[in-house]
Amino acid sequence: MKTGFIGLGAMGAPMAGHLHARGLLTAVGNRTRAKADALATELGVRSAHSAADFADCEVVLLCVSEDADVLQNVQALRELLKPGARVVDHSTVSADTAREAARLLAERGIGFVDAPVSGGAEGARNGKLSIMVGGSAEDLDAVRPALEAYALRITHMGPTGAGQCTKAVNQVLVAGINEAVCEGLALGEKLGLDPDKLLPTLGAGAAGNWFLDKRGASMLRREYVPGFKCAHLLKDLRIVLGMAQNAGVNTAVIEQALADYAQLVERGLGDADTSALIELKRQG
Repeated sequence: MKTGFIGLGAMGAPMAGHLHARGLLTAVGNRTRAKADALATELGVRSAHSAADFADCEVVLLCVSEDADVLQNVQALRELLKPGARVVDHSTVSADTAREAARLLAERGIGFVDAPVSGGAEGARNGKLSIMVGGSAEDLDAVRPALEAYALRITHMGPTGAGQCTKAVNQVLVAGINEAVCEGLALGEKLGLDPDKLLPTLGAGAAGNWFLDKRGASMLRREYVPGFKCAHLLKDLRIVLGMAQNAGVNTAVIEQALADYAQLVERGLGDADTSALIELKRQG
């Protein structure tokens, strides 16, 4: 299988590396061409300077920032990929964007899978991402060898858009857990509790969770190396809010997290890890 990868950020670059390790990677592309050139040289693959450099790929995987970026890449790829090729989108976008991408590609006989991921930069580096997939079973089976290069779990959630709907649910839980953990640990600091005793005690009980385990100690040291950037969660939550409002559910958690992460971005912490939220909680 000849694959191409577009979007070489903190998650995309190691994902492309895992594809290369499996002997699947043919070409890499990025908005900043120098980053694609550097990784292509390192891995010994083609650096894509235009969509035409992916024309011979059977599968092209995207991991980009915005809905508009996904559709822009899809518009270009549909003119060049051969019928029977597939595009996989690992970005976090709206379900409507996923459905529009699928429609545009289907007009040219090209398959589409919306496959957002969870697990952060660590999961990408370790090849242990959870991938939530929307699309046909046939398209998923065709691209599965590529996804298995960096997946701990691959779940077919349903038709096109179901992957993005699942990611929306995921981000609500992420935002709510972040709020609770940061608020709780800020309280623990104010009460003078020893973090070396507090963190393992909390983690061993009902309060235990991934964010507490992976970020608890670092946030108490005021270290916010991403992981997952505040600005990226803010972008995701804006998408999720629209989907939740359309679904008619209570959005209190989403709205609180939106307000908090918007404040962090305004303070210049957009590139910090989401655990920087504890800075707001410390202020009362």
